[in-house]
Amino acid sequence: MATELSLQLNEIRRIFSQVEAVTDTESLRAKIADLTEQSAAPDLWDDPDAAQDVTSALSHAQSELERVELMGQRVSDAETMYELASEEAETDPESGAMLFAELENDLAKLQADLESLEIKTLLSGEYDERDAVVTIRSGAGGVDAADFAQMLQRMYLRWAERHGYKAKVMDTSYAEEAGLKSTTFQVSAPYAYGTLAVEAGTHRLVRLSPFDNQGRRQTSFAAVEVIPLIETTDHIDIPETDLKIDVFRSSGPGGQSVNTTDSAVRMTHLPTGIVVSMQDEKSQIQNRAAALKVLQSKLLQLRREEEQAKKKELAGDVKASWGDQMRSYVLHPYQMVKDLRTNHEVGNTDSVFDGEIDGFIDAGIRWRHSNDSADGE
Repeated sequence: MATELSLQLNEIRRIFSQVEAVTDTESLRAKIADLTEQSAAPDLWDDPDAAQDVTSALSHAQSELERVELMGQRVSDAETMYELASEEAETDPESGAMLFAELENDLAKLQADLESLEIKTLLSGEYDERDAVVTIRSGAGGVDAADFAQMLQRMYLRWAERHGYKAKVMDTSYAEEAGLKSTTFQVSAPYAYGTLAVEAGTHRLVRLSPFDNQGRRQTSFAAVEVIPLIETTDHIDIPETDLKIDVFRSSGPGGQSVNTTDSAVRMTHLPTGIVVSMQDEKSQIQNRAAALKVLQSKLLQLRREEEQAKKKELAGDVKASWGDQMRSYVLHPYQMVKDLRTNHEVGNTDSVFDGEIDGFIDAGIRWRHSNDSADGE
């Protein structure tokens, strides 16, 4: 056992060294010092938005440093415990064996936590730190597809709830019989966009349709779009002449009115055809502001994709990064959720639809990082 634990410790130390190098703790400490100085400025709150940015950045940087330092201490403690167990085994084999058994349990938990921390170090994209705006649209499959879109919405909202992340539904378009035509929601958390971006793509559901009176098997599809939330530092100017704005009454399932005034807003960007609807806020002005922010985020993402496409074209690489179908959820004739990019799969479909999707997300982040590294060679 001692040899196996020694090898595991070496692997843990190797992974932690990589995490420490990517995190660059010295630069992080310098950043904290600078932000601390800014936060102490007497005129900080003269600009509430800027003050919020400073305090939020400081809190995030302090948490990141604390997380890495705590992990480093746990690695050192494990190495010390291994030395003590080895010394104890020489004089009292039984006592040494007990310490090794205890260390084995500690290392299993330490390695799992370290691998989770390692995933965070892979989120280094330009917008990865941002909040995420997720849009789900039902695709082919009729009412089953609309129902699937609602199942996916619940899955992601439950995932956010499990992690204590704030999630806010911004717009919902209900289908006539059941489910959703589309839904848009915002997830607010550090690195929400970088984390959820790997969920973008086409999702497929195979099951016995509850809406078919003959109980036949039905295949349906839903599209998931993930964009980073726009920030005040981004420059996406939209001329008023490029916008078509319609107002209407907010509505709930089945078209039932939940608002007696025309407070909901549908904003169309004429040059691109991008449409954003917003009905979550109470007033038309608030919905208009929220819709404009999401539209700016979509245009920012579009600009980024166009830039990436140009780079790939210049490099002679025109293959798509994402296939038409990135994950299958099969409920019949067997139960299995499988990601077709990473081959990560889970047999407990109920747990997946209840928000237990970290395994898929982590595997997707590693897959994306591996592909990005290969493209950069």
